[in-house]
This record gives sequence, C-alpha cells and structure tokens, in this order.
Amino acid sequence: MFRVIFVMDIFNHSVVLAKGGVREKYLPVSNTSIVCSSSNPVEIVELLHPREVYIADLNVLQGKGPLETNARVIREVSLRVDTMLDFGISAPQDADKALSIAGTAVIGTETGTFSAIKNAACENSGRISVSIDIKHGKVLKNDPELPESPFEIVKLLNNLPLKDLIFLDLDRVGTASGFDPEFLQKLVECSRHNVLLAGGVKDMEDLFTLDKLGIKGALVATAVHSGKVPPAVLSSGLKSND
Repeated sequence: MFRVIFVMDIFNHSVVLAKGGVREKYLPVSNTSIVCSSSNPVEIVELLHPREVYIADLNVLQGKGPLETNARVIREVSLRVDTMLDFGISAPQDADKALSIAGTAVIGTETGTFSAIKNAACENSGRISVSIDIKHGKVLKNDPELPESPFEIVKLLNNLPLKDLIFLDLDRVGTASGFDPEFLQKLVECSRHNVLLAGGVKDMEDLFTLDKLGIKGALVATAVHSGKVPPAVLSSGLKSND
C-alpha cells in the first residue's frame, strides 16, 4: 500500500503551513485550510486521523527555541499516531532526543553528517530515516563526506539499516508544483530502501503517478488543506488498484 504521510510543521506549539521552504513566512494552518479550523497539532490529528505524521520542529530548525519548546505537544501527537520527527539532527545524541518523543528520527543531509547518520542508524536499527534535502537543484549538506549527487548519496546509504529514504525538494514544498518523474524513477532504482517524496504533490493523480514510479509514499500537507487530497486517504492509505 502506498503511504500518505501527513506533514505538520510546528512553530510555538502550533501547526503552520509551508510555502516554498521559506520557513519564516509560514502562517497558521487554520488561516487557509478548508479541512480544519484549528492550528493545534493534537486537535488536527484527532480530526483527520492520519496513519502517519511527519513533524518538522521549526523552533529548533530556525534556532528560535530548544526542543523542549514543542516537546510536549510532539509527544502528545506521537502517543496517538506513528510519528517521524525532524528538528535538524546533527549528531547521534540528537537522534536519541528525537526518539525519546517520537517513533522515528529523521536526519537531513542539510544538518547531519554521514558519520552521525551511520552511528544513529546502527544504534537504532529501523528507527532512523534520512532526508536528502534539495534546494535550487543542489543537495543541501555540510559534510564533505556526503557526495554532491543525490544518486551517489543513495548508494552510500544503501547498506545502512534505515527505515525510509525521503527526497525533500524544499523549493516545491507547499507549491503543488509537481515533480520530476524520470528523476524519481532513477532514485528508486538506485535505492535499497523505500523512497518517500516530500514537496510538490498537488492532487490524487500525483499520488497514483508516484505509486506507479515505485515511490512508496508521499509527505503531504498543502494538498490536504486545499481539499485536493481527501483527508480519508490519510487514514486508509492509497491502494494500488484504486
């Protein structure tokens, strides 16, 4: 079954809606959503009943507060639904902090070194996912040990016991601008892990296309809040024969 993972970007305890990866311009999701009138993460989860959520802690990611700022509400969400957490992990001990309040820790290439990814994955088999972060067509990374090519990064990660591999195109986040099918198909062919797409999904047709490409799931928020992807899909998943 194709996984439809609901994204919640949390800032100061509230869910905000992403737009093109410009984090400081994110606004409360209730301002524009047609499916929820609240920006409270727990209330949204209880309303929409997603199977999985991906949380980005924007306070930590933007250096505007420690993990403790949103830890309580993230833990409350994690108690209700399978939760993966990204707050800009750069070291194995950061992964341990994430795993203390969520089921899966996400380490992005933007902040994590290959050494940190390897150590965290080996110490927490099946509970670490890696996000290949792209902006303006280039991999965001601060570790020279990570290759410039996303395909080479995939190959480097193939032997690690990761849960998932996430391809995150920050330029497409919240834009409903689609994706590059040929690129994604090559990514899938390179990877021994399940590949998830984050950024650009606009409607149900996109989800079916991703499924046919061999992508195992998509991270969605804007498409749900705009009504282009029905909230019911968050709880049921997308069956290949739909």
